Amino acid sequence: MAKRVLLGGLFHETHTFLDGTTSLDAFSIRRGDDLLAARGDGSPLSGVLEVADASGWQVIPTIDMRATPSATVEDAVFDCFWNDFRPAYEREAGEGIDGIFLVLHGAMACETILDPEGELIQRIRALPNAAEIPICGVLDLHGNISQSCIEQTQGLIAYRCNPHTDAREATVNGAKLLDEIMTDHRRPVSVWAQPPVMWPPTGVATADDPMRTLEAKAREIQQSNPDIAAVNVMAGYSFADTPMTGVSFAAVTFGDPKIARQKLQELCDWTVANRNAGNVRDTPLADVIDEIRNRAANGEGPIAVVEPSDNIGGGAPGDGTGILLALIEHKIGNSAVIIDDAVAVTLLQKLSPGERATVSIGGKGIKTGWNKLSISKSARIGSLD
Repeated sequence: MAKRVLLGGLFHETHTFLDGTTSLDAFSIRRGDDLLAARGDGSPLSGVLEVADASGWQVIPTIDMRATPSATVEDAVFDCFWNDFRPAYEREAGEGIDGIFLVLHGAMACETILDPEGELIQRIRALPNAAEIPICGVLDLHGNISQSCIEQTQGLIAYRCNPHTDAREATVNGAKLLDEIMTDHRRPVSVWAQPPVMWPPTGVATADDPMRTLEAKAREIQQSNPDIAAVNVMAGYSFADTPMTGVSFAAVTFGDPKIARQKLQELCDWTVANRNAGNVRDTPLADVIDEIRNRAANGEGPIAVVEPSDNIGGGAPGDGTGILLALIEHKIGNSAVIIDDAVAVTLLQKLSPGERATVSIGGKGIKTGWNKLSISKSARIGSLD
C-alpha cells in the first residue's frame, strides 16, 4: 500500500532585535492541495514532492507558511499553523499515517514561543498515536536548533551550503531518509550537541573556514561510520536573542547513539578551539574612504560599499545611516545610498520640486540602538543638498 505522509511547512528567520512584530498578514500561506502546485518549481517543497512521486507516497498536504526575514513573529502565526495542522492529523490518523515531513527554517522566534520548531515537534508527539510516527524534514543552515527539536525527530537534514544553493537537495535527502525509515521499518536516533560559540553571519560562509572545515569533518564522519545517515552543521543565526542561538550539531544514526554523540563532541571541541576563525570583522568604513576617493578620482566605478550588518536578506531593516554619514563627512560626491525609510519618503512626497525640508533619515528599525545613526539634513527633492 502507498505510504501516507503528512506534509507541512513553517519557515521564518526571525531578527529579534528589530522594532515591531511580524504579523500573520506578512506570511504567504498555502493550504491543502495548493502545496502540490510546488512540483517542479525548484523549491524545497518541490524536492519532497519529487521523492514522494518517485516512491509512490500518498501525500497529505496540510499548510505551508513562510515570510521573508523580519521582526519577532506574532503568536497568531504559530497558532494559525497549528490550527490547520492538528485537525488535518486528526482527520487522517484513522486511516493511518506512516510519516510526517516538515519544511522548516530553524531560526523562527515568536512573542511567547522562543523555539517554535521544538514546540511544534513536541505538540505533534503529544497527538494521539503520534509518538512512533517518524518525523523527517529540512532545516536552514542558519537555524538556532534546540535539543528538543532534534532528539524528538528521526531525520531533520540541514542545508550544507551558504549561500544556500542546495536547499532543494537537502530536502530530497531528508525525504529519501524518511522513505528508507518507512520502507525498512528501522527507526534511527537523532542526537544533538552545542558548543558555547556564536558566530556573526559574515563568518559562516561554507567556502571559508571555519564552516568549510566543519562541513568536511561532518562528511568524513558519515563516510567512516555507515550507521550514521546524516551529520548537520548548523551555523546559527546571531541576530536572534534566544536560548538556542549559536552553532549546533546534529546526527542521525541507525547504530549506537554513544558513537554519534562522541563524533559530535569532536566537532564541538574543534569549534571551541577555532572559534576566532568565525569572528569575522569586515574592514571599517573609515579605513577604505581614501581608497574610494582615489578610485573615483581615477575614473573607476561604479564602486559598491556594503554594510553586512544591515543585510535585508538576513532581516535587517535596510535603514542604516553609517555609509551615508561617512560619504557626507568626507565630501565624496557623485554617490548614492539606498535607505529604507517610509516615514521620510512620506514627508518628502508632500513637497513640491524646489521646496526644502529637514528630515531625520534612517536608523528607525533597531530597537537596541545598534546601527542607529540617524542624521538630519536639509534636503532638496531628489538629492542631498
